[in-house]
Parts: sequence; C-alpha cells; structure tokens
Amino acid sequence: MKIALLYDFDKTLSDRDMQEYGFIEDLGITDPMQFWSLVDHRSKANQMDHILAYLFEMVHQSNRAGKPLTKAHLAQYADRVQFYPGVLAWFDLINHYGETLGYEIEHYIVSSGLKEIIEATPIAKHFKKIFACEYYYDEQGHAVWPKLTVNYTMKTQFIYRINKGVLDVANDEDLNKHQADEDKPVPFTHMIYIGDGLTDVPSMKLVRSSGGHSIAVYPPGKGVLSVTRDLLGYNRVDFVAQADYSEGSRLHRLILTIINTLHSQDQLASVPKGENL
Repeated sequence: MKIALLYDFDKTLSDRDMQEYGFIEDLGITDPMQFWSLVDHRSKANQMDHILAYLFEMVHQSNRAGKPLTKAHLAQYADRVQFYPGVLAWFDLINHYGETLGYEIEHYIVSSGLKEIIEATPIAKHFKKIFACEYYYDEQGHAVWPKLTVNYTMKTQFIYRINKGVLDVANDEDLNKHQADEDKPVPFTHMIYIGDGLTDVPSMKLVRSSGGHSIAVYPPGKGVLSVTRDLLGYNRVDFVAQADYSEGSRLHRLILTIINTLHSQDQLASVPKGENL
C-alpha cells in the first residue's frame, strides 16, 4: 500500500515566495511588495490569471534589466531558499516510519511556484513528481512562454493524476479514462495534503471530502494566522500546526497518527467479515 503526502511549496516548506530569495532583488527592486504590486496591476488591468501574470512579469522585468530569463538563471536561486525547521530531514524520517508499517510513502509537490527553482533545491530528490509552473525556452535558452501553469483550481488536476498514477502532464487520455477504484495506485483516503493558505483551498477540500486528510501550516513562533483559523473553522482542513517538520513536533505527531489510523483501518478491512459462513 502507498501513502502520498502532497505539499505546496512557498510558505509551506519554505518561509516566503521563492522569487524573494534574490530574484526580485537582482532586478534592482528592493522591496518585494513592489514586484507583487506590478503583478497585481498586470492581472487586474488585463483580466489576466494571477499565476500567468507573475510568470509574464518575471520574463518582462528580466528583459528590462538586460538579464534574459534562463533555466540556469532560475536554478541559481535554489541554494538561497530557506526551509522551515526540520524540512531537510523530514522525508527520510517519514519514509522510515512508513516502512515499519509496510507502507511506501510517496512525496509530491503541487505548487504554483517555479519547477526550475524547486527541482534545484536539495530536497527535490525526495519527490516522486514535482507539479509546478514551468517555462518553455527558445533556441537561445531564454524563457518565452509558460509551458505549464498551476493555478489554485488546476492543482486539483494533479491530485487526480496522483490518484490514478498518470503523472505525465501531456497524457490527458489516460487521465480521463475510467479506472476502477481498486486499480488506482494511491486512493484519496491515503492522501495527506499540507498547505498554508487560501490558494490551497480547492486541493484541501478535494482531499478531505474524498476521505483523505488536509493540514494547514503557519510560520513557527508567530501564532495561528487568521487565514489558518478560518481554514479550520470552515472545515477546509482537519488540523492546523506550526510549519515545524522536526521530529516530535505537532506536525510530525499528526502525520504519524494519521499513518497509524490508516494502518488500523487497512488491517481491519483485511479481516474476513464472517467465519464458517
């Protein structure tokens, strides 16, 4: 049996938006809010999807600064990403515990951030698949078009892909084919979604309403954010916890409890319903 842990990235595993680890500063913009204001204006003025607006603005501002956006350019910011406590050791920790109960733990990223940065981080090796925004590059290696966008509602598509084991984003045919529940490699009941805010609501709701579990995290040492409290109050998530991935933290204990519960349920489901009937 498999258990899948699905993570947002920005402000879920790391402490801020990934563009704020040097990219915005290298454009000559000292205040990140100035960049995000440009994105907001572009989105509203053109009735443009907000994710497409930020992808466009990154290319536009890079070209204005005389620094055409390349894959290598984006990857260099990965070393600057600051993760929440315990993240670097988290995946091996959870994998080992799953193995003791006979589970294969799979980890996935479902993020509106940039794949080019995420896949260059030291934790990228732990993910079965990274679903995130990505650019198409021309012959000179310059970003010219979004190859894949992952906005808030589109995230749910990738949850269905994980459920059915159709991880190739170009394969829509198999994604839409009927597949018996017992043939799906990762049941919704064996999914745990971890996110941080309103952008995760469709995914949190889908996983939770389908029998899985959703957890909202908030920055350590800052108290529960109002948005986090609302997610719990409106039944979007099952639990909230500080984004502390250290062994023994509340988040760690929650995940182990969920895994233990799944194990008990799976064991019970395997018991014959009658004897000598």
